[in-house]
Amino acid sequence: MMSTSRAVASPAYAARLRRRQQHGDAPGRAGTARFLARCRHGGRGRGAAPAPCSASARAAGSGAAIGCLEAEPWGAVAPALALPGLQVAAPAPGDALAVPSEQRVHEVVLKQAALAAAAPRTARIEPGPESGALKAAFDRCGEVCKEYAKTFYLATQLMTPERRRAIWAIYVWCRRTDELVDGPNASHISALALDRWESRLEDIFAGRPYDMLDAALSDTVANFPVDIQPFRDMIEGMRMDLRKSRYRTFDELYLYCYYVAGTVGLMSVPVMGISPDSRAATETVYKGALALGLANQLTNILRDVGEDARRGRIYLPQDELEMAGLSEADIFNGRVTDEWRGFMRGQITRARSFFRQAEEGATELNQESRWPVWASLLLYRQILDEIEANDYDNFTKRAYVPKAKKLMALPKAYLRSLMAPSSLTQSQRHYSSLT
Repeated sequence: MMSTSRAVASPAYAARLRRRQQHGDAPGRAGTARFLARCRHGGRGRGAAPAPCSASARAAGSGAAIGCLEAEPWGAVAPALALPGLQVAAPAPGDALAVPSEQRVHEVVLKQAALAAAAPRTARIEPGPESGALKAAFDRCGEVCKEYAKTFYLATQLMTPERRRAIWAIYVWCRRTDELVDGPNASHISALALDRWESRLEDIFAGRPYDMLDAALSDTVANFPVDIQPFRDMIEGMRMDLRKSRYRTFDELYLYCYYVAGTVGLMSVPVMGISPDSRAATETVYKGALALGLANQLTNILRDVGEDARRGRIYLPQDELEMAGLSEADIFNGRVTDEWRGFMRGQITRARSFFRQAEEGATELNQESRWPVWASLLLYRQILDEIEANDYDNFTKRAYVPKAKKLMALPKAYLRSLMAPSSLTQSQRHYSSLT
């Protein structure tokens, strides 16, 4: 039995649940079971080398480096199901300046938080029996997570098994999606490929996984009320990367950061859950999760200025560069000047403000889920310190946190994870002041 206290229960999820209950199936398990049966007869078990990707799988962005498996697309068995969701797609050209990005994203967060607040505080979902093939699928997700995000993987070990493997499945899908535009096959990725990847996402949510890694996510969204919209929005961020290499204002950059990273927080909160002891508004937790994604992405951008410039990309607000007396030539030539240092100080201050907001949400999560969040927060924030230590030379020097500092941060993150929700302690102090 798995607790999902105060998790998001989306209308799409509820509708799928009702349909499958009427037909006697656990949500998403019929399609997953059919796929896993094929795995047992013709697929690969745990430990086997990944099969080469089919042409259709490569077009959809699956790569052998992240465990692409040869399997019949489930769309050949049943048509893709278009699911309703919360829309935050890119605005029409005439509407681009009508509503600030922060306000538009905030409206999505409010809707997600409202769905969570409406769910029973101690909602529980009975997972169905787990097959050996499904266990192998989650084990493979864990292997990918351990290979590419060792510190995060270590920090997930305190989570319950159900939550831990669900987070692995979400991580792997996000990594595969990111690889579409940043991986070795990125030059072959088109808008059509991203459309196919989104159709494949809808199949996952409909219980029709394409391969082993899809099956793990399909089982996750069947057992946790995870909404599809943040996943769609992340794909929209990949589309933005295909057509955009400059950002005129921070408002534009904010939307991009939400698409590619803030969405991860909205995907994860339903799995991580909110502490039963929390007295915070659900909105606060979701805003904190969003803020951590934004902070991490802004930190990535500041760390990778030189690397991005060599690819012809500048992920910095052009109007703020101009105000600081800087030009694109300064970026491409890698000039560390007083103007550049002043500009970077302002960007780092902004990123740290998002980290502070993220702390407000991190304290309210279920205790067993807090360690990976605090580890990510503390480690990424140290990258900003390293940029400063490099005298703001992020053109030729890559800021990284030395292994010794990483190891020192983990116990600190663990201790922070043991602290009671700050909203509870504030409530207790308020109560004491009244008695």
